[in-house]
Amino acid sequence: MNIYQLAREQSNAIWYLIQNTSLGQDYKLREQINGSSGSVMDNIAEGFGRGGNKEFISFLSYSRGSCCETKAQLQRAFDRNHISKENYFELVAKADMIIDQISKFMNFLKSSDKKGSKYD
Repeated sequence: MNIYQLAREQSNAIWYLIQNTSLGQDYKLREQINGSSGSVMDNIAEGFGRGGNKEFISFLSYSRGSCCETKAQLQRAFDRNHISKENYFELVAKADMIIDQISKFMNFLKSSDKKGSKYD
């Protein structure tokens, strides 16, 4: 799924920053942003694995929330001078794209007649 791949790329980009900037030394923020960015892809995977659209939509909602949380943590990382303005705007733009695509996918699932593989 495209949204999963985007979430994975975002998580990897944040991990790169943790490894290569002073963000890695801000232990609480590092753990929060690593967890929330990973949670975006984790919830997409778990929701898909549930096999039903209603459950999938719920997990996509958690994923979208985690992505919003990641955006807030990126802002804190930028405010604390851990990341550059370029990194900040690039990752926030990617997060906005992920949030938008998750929302569109949720709307698609809500309108779909197919209720998921566990109902086949």
